Amino acid sequence: MARQSSYSPEFREEAVQLALKFSKPIAHVARELDMNPETLRTWVRRHEREHGKQAGPLEVDERARLKELERRNRELEMEVSFLKKAAAYFAKDPR
Repeated sequence: MARQSSYSPEFREEAVQLALKFSKPIAHVARELDMNPETLRTWVRRHEREHGKQAGPLEVDERARLKELERRNRELEMEVSFLKKAAAYFAKDPR
């Protein structure tokens, strides 16, 4: 048996937009709206299923992972550059 919600459709949509717009955790937005975080999380998931997931700001762990991948990519590019130079050098060396 489903419980009848006391939230209007307009409130639901506005709450979802607030949760998606700001880079704050859903639980923080829910506290500001004085509502259960799981309720808001459910609304956000439903919205994402129906409208597609919107690309927003990256989470802290995603930013850290991106930064690490960018660092590793620079490192590998330097290694490739060095190996190309070494290959060219040894290709010219008649011994």
